[in-house]
Amino acid sequence: MVEIRVLFVCMGNICRSPLAEGVVRCLADRAKIGAFVEVDSAGTLAYHAGEQPDPRARKVAASRGYDLSKMRARRVAEDDFSLFDLVLAMDRQNLAALERVCPEEHLHKLRLFMEYAQDCEEDEIPDPYYGGPDGFERVLDLCEAAARGLIASIAGRKGRC
Repeated sequence: MVEIRVLFVCMGNICRSPLAEGVVRCLADRAKIGAFVEVDSAGTLAYHAGEQPDPRARKVAASRGYDLSKMRARRVAEDDFSLFDLVLAMDRQNLAALERVCPEEHLHKLRLFMEYAQDCEEDEIPDPYYGGPDGFERVLDLCEAAARGLIASIAGRKGRC
């Protein structure tokens, strides 16, 4: 029985948001709350709709045990705002794009993913698309940090009566 639905959003849905989705799915399973958490990812733009995540994202994810092979890029849909309980943007630019199209009654669901990271100076996850492999490693580090905080938050909520 799914209790919380979380959507991760970046610009094209081929780098950051699929990494976030893959990490959170895996960590939720490891924390034994995977059955209660539904995750997905999308982009604010449809440039890469239907494509797999960037090969560099798939490679860095696989090196740490995350599988992105079944994911396909898609654009955020109007229904996403009512379907998901949290819509987590990777950076302020994408958060602003979401705020422009989100119905007012769902604005409270929009946040930055990095708000969940503990003891981390960064509050945004940078776009690694135009850089090298080190950028993808850094993005994965940040996704793991934020995912740990998100999973702890969800697990804490689940433990309440």
